[in-house]
This record gives sequence, C-alpha cells and structure tokens, in this order.
Amino acid sequence: MEKYLSYSQEVLDAKEKGYPIVALESTIISHGMPYPQNVQTAREVEDIVRANGAVPATIAIIDGKIKIGLTDEELEMFGNAKDVAKASRRDLGYLIASKKLGATTVAATMIAAELAGIELFVTGGIGGVHRGAEETMDISADLEELAQTNVAVVCAGAKSILDLGLTLEYLETKGVPVIGYETDTLPAFYTRESEFNVNFRVDSPLEVAEMMRAKWDLGLQGGAVVANPIPKEEAMEASFINGIIEKALKEAEELGVKGKDVTPFLLGKVKDLTEGKSLTANIALVKHNAKIGTQIAVALEKTKK
Repeated sequence: MEKYLSYSQEVLDAKEKGYPIVALESTIISHGMPYPQNVQTAREVEDIVRANGAVPATIAIIDGKIKIGLTDEELEMFGNAKDVAKASRRDLGYLIASKKLGATTVAATMIAAELAGIELFVTGGIGGVHRGAEETMDISADLEELAQTNVAVVCAGAKSILDLGLTLEYLETKGVPVIGYETDTLPAFYTRESEFNVNFRVDSPLEVAEMMRAKWDLGLQGGAVVANPIPKEEAMEASFINGIIEKALKEAEELGVKGKDVTPFLLGKVKDLTEGKSLTANIALVKHNAKIGTQIAVALEKTKK
C-alpha cells in the first residue's frame, strides 16, 4: 500500500513528531472554484490550519501516486491543469494505474486520509442524496464512505442543491452521526440553518474529539459529519438562495444534465445567478471549517495519549 502513497516533507515531519494533521481535498481546487481563486484559497486554508496548530495535507492523485500534502508548485500546477478527473472510490485504481491527474472528492479524500493515518478532514460541504433520487438513484458515494471509513469530516452541512431530508435518513441507516457544532439544526452550506435537526449538538472541539475516540475505540466503523455553520456575516438568505437553486435545477433538467455532471453544473449556475456571491460564501465557509476542524484535530491528537 505504501508504494502508492507519497508524502510532502511537511507531512512526513508531522508524522514523525506526532503533530496533528488535517486532510484537505483537491476537488475544490480543480472543480469547485476558478483560477486563481482556487489556488489562493487553497493556500489560505493551509495557512489557517498551520496557524491553529496542525499541519495541512492537501490530497491529490499525481503521476500514479496518492499525494498526501502538495508542494506550492504542485498546488499551482493543479489549479491550472485542464482535464483533471474527479476521483471518487471507484476511480482511484484506474487513475493511479494510468498516471492521470485526479482531484479527490470527499469519498476519495477520506480513503486517502485513512490510509495515511489522518483522522480529520476539512471540506466545504458533503455530497448526499440528490433530489429525485427515488427515480434516478443518484446518491453520492460520500455517504457510503462516511459509513465505512474512520475519518471525521468537518463541513458546512450538505449543499442545499440536495435532498437534505433523504440525506439525513440515509446517514441514519448507515449509523453515521451528524454532529452540529454550536448548532441544533443542520446547516445547508450557504445558509446557517435548515428545517432538519442534527443528531447531537456539541459546543467545543474536545467534545467532538472525545466522541470520535469513544466511537472508534468501540470498533464502530465509519466517520461522522461535523456540521459547522457558515459565519453569520457571510450567510445568504434562505429564500434567496433556495429560489436560485430551484431555477438552476430546472435548467439542469431541461438540458438533460445527469450523474456527476449535476453538481458542477448547479454550482456554476448558482454562482452566475448570485453574481458571484455564492463563491464568496463558499470561500468563507471553507476557511471557517479549517479553523474549527484544526482545533478538533489538535484535540483528537490529545485523546490518543
């Protein structure tokens, strides 16, 4: 297995010294934001992780290896590259064997993090059950991964382009805890609240860490969703963003956009219709997740002792 992993020097040093490490995905760089905001945001998020006492490990597939931690040059190359494949669980073997560039989704980043011994991963929002899934069966592989891979995922909830109720039902069936960080309701990415409750509310990084350590010590496989709402000043009005999402969904249906093309299409549409406000919100929530996530990673490291 180790022959497929390649660590940055910073991550190698952290592993040797027992420093906390925070996994970061690369899909947000290649598919989530335009250049140069993508590279700039990735660097700023890494700096937030460092400033809060941990080491960042941005994960991507380059030259037949799963890279755990990218150099500055690799980040720049990745942010500029065209035709980067979006890598989930099913794609990893092919992309490694064919030596193609792959940007890791939530599912693939979780797999890579667990292989590298990293217990915490920070992202924007998780995938979930898509609207109309009772006909299309369009359910993100992120949910299956959360059920079987021992990594806690700090996010701003699930994107409101999804069916949030069915997403929560699916997670419940799979035994995945949905933890609200300083919130009783599930945040919906651009907004701080939704009509759905989380399973448990916690108000400190240590509470999350102790809960995860107990879960894993008991041999209960799988991760958890740590739902951390977007900061108040960056949040969008629910009625405004939901109206735009409805418009975008209708257009996707009319154009016959399906499968893994749906999310990038919808996010692009939402960005255009909000005149870029959704991108600003996206950047703000990822940075906030990095701060809280790093605090949890530091606490997780302490609970090992």
